[in-house]
Amino acid sequence: MPDLLTTLQTTLSQLGLRGVVDILVVAGIIYWLLVMFKGTTAVTLLRALAMVYLAGFLVSSAFQLTIVGWLLRNSLPAMFVVIPILFQPELRRVLEQVGRGFHGWRGGPLSAAALHTITTVADASSILSKRRVGALIVIEGETGLQEYVERSVKLDADLSAELLVGLFLTGFPFHDGATMIRRGRIVACRCVLPLSDNVHESVGMGTRHRAALGISERTDCVAIAVSEERGTVSIVHNGQVVALLPSENADQIRDHLIGFLTPPRRNGRGKSDQAPHSNEESAHG
Repeated sequence: MPDLLTTLQTTLSQLGLRGVVDILVVAGIIYWLLVMFKGTTAVTLLRALAMVYLAGFLVSSAFQLTIVGWLLRNSLPAMFVVIPILFQPELRRVLEQVGRGFHGWRGGPLSAAALHTITTVADASSILSKRRVGALIVIEGETGLQEYVERSVKLDADLSAELLVGLFLTGFPFHDGATMIRRGRIVACRCVLPLSDNVHESVGMGTRHRAALGISERTDCVAIAVSEERGTVSIVHNGQVVALLPSENADQIRDHLIGFLTPPRRNGRGKSDQAPHSNEESAHG
C-alpha cells in the first residue's frame, strides 16, 4: 500500500495541463456512457466488475499477493474485449442514438402527409381505447424498420382509421404484434418488436408497452400502445412515455403526437417555447 501511495503522488506531481485535459476527456466519456446505460442491466454488471477488481487490487496490494496482482494487471486489457461482447445490446443502442443524432426525425415542420398520418392514428387509437382493444402502432421515422417488416406480414395499404381498428380486433388473424406505418401507408402487421431492458421505465409494463418502449429506444420512431385492460393510450418516443387516460379524445391524442414530432421552437434567450412532456404516469397494460 505505501508503494501504491508513493506511485500515485509521483504521478500527480508530474501531471501537466495536457494530462489534466486527458483525464477530463476520459472522465467525460465514462460519465456519458453511464448516463446512456442508466436503468439497464449493464450498469449493475459494470458496478459488480468494478467492485470485484477494486477489492482484488486492494487485497493484493495490502498482503503483497504477487500472483493475484499479476493476474489483475494482465486481465485489465482483456476487459476491453470482454465488455463489448457482454454489453453488445446496450452499446448498439448507444451507437444507434449517436448515429441518428439527438433530434431524430424532428428536423422541420410537419408536412400535410404527416399531419394526416397523425390524425388517422389518433382517431384509431381513440376508438380502440374506448372499445378496450389492445393495439400497438409504430410510425417509422428516419431510421428504417425494414428488418422488422421482413419478419412480419407485409402489406401495402392506404392508411385509414377503419383499417387500423380492424387489424387489431380480437379474432382477426393479424391482431397480434405491431402494425407498421411508413410514409402514410400501412406496410406491415404482426411485427415482432424488441422488448425494452430499461428496468426503471418498464416496471409494471405489459409486453405490448415494453415492446413500444424497446423499439423507441433503438430507433426514432413513434410507438402508440393501447391497453386492453385499462384502455389507456401510451405514446412512446425516444424512450419517453406519456400515459393518456381513456377519456381523452382523438384531438387530445393528436396534440400529444404532434408534440412528440414537432421540433421545439426557441425564443431569443435560447429557451424552448414548448413545454416538456410529463412522464409522471407510467404506461401499464
